[in-house]
Amino acid sequence: MLFARNAPTFVVYVFTINMKHITFFLYSLFFLHFAQAQTGLTVGPPRLYFTANSGQNQSELLEVTNPSKDYTLELSVSFQDWEYSEYGDNVLAQAGTLSNSCAEWISVSEPFFMLNPGETKQLTVNLQVPSAFVYTDATPVHTAMLFVTQLNPKEGQDRDGANIRVAVRSGVKVYHRFPDRNNPDLEIQNLRYLPQDSTSSFLEASFEATGNVWLEGEITVELLNQDSGDKIRLEKQNFFCLPHDKRKHYIALPKDLQAGEYLASVVMSYGDNNRIKIGELIFKHEND
Repeated sequence: MLFARNAPTFVVYVFTINMKHITFFLYSLFFLHFAQAQTGLTVGPPRLYFTANSGQNQSELLEVTNPSKDYTLELSVSFQDWEYSEYGDNVLAQAGTLSNSCAEWISVSEPFFMLNPGETKQLTVNLQVPSAFVYTDATPVHTAMLFVTQLNPKEGQDRDGANIRVAVRSGVKVYHRFPDRNNPDLEIQNLRYLPQDSTSSFLEASFEATGNVWLEGEITVELLNQDSGDKIRLEKQNFFCLPHDKRKHYIALPKDLQAGEYLASVVMSYGDNNRIKIGELIFKHEND
């Protein structure tokens, strides 16, 4: 492979928010193609949960691993605020700017550290709730995003021969709630059928998180053809939201769904005790 000489160098920062314990390799993203320049970072768990009252502190462990066989990582820890958008996307903000922020309550045992190839380090993450801070229904939980960022980008080249320097940044979500405040709940507000566009037809589920703690759950959809009696169960989808979130969740219908009238049963299960909310919609599906 031929690479351009004296080509301009730029830095590619790749940012991930862990949805599960993952090892992240850069060449699988952005279609970067470079020789001996892969770098990665494993951070877990993907979420840290704290339950503490005013004036109390609590500690959790975070494990960081350098999976590289030949490259030492120089890393730093920083914090930002985050919230969900109406569609469930992560929206970042400067630390301390959102009303539900706990970024300024958090400290780590080593804000800066190095990891040799194959080395793993455990960090202690401590959350200290201010003494004057009390529970309110308006802001029942608090969140932050902890970032582990590579400070020494690795040099390489992309498939066009341009010089690049690649660094990774992995995000871990931090949640805080007060003791004895653990009532997850939601209300389905509306179900709507959206006719086929350039990709597929959809069901739109609108719901609001009405409890006082974060929600993690699954959405199951079953379609009943009113003419033939055939049933179709769609693949389960996960959802995550915070108290007072108003959400629109889109469920793609099968592209080969036969035309006809359908009864859609949407089941949302959530919480440690698998609470269930059910919504139903009758719609007429037409194929183009």
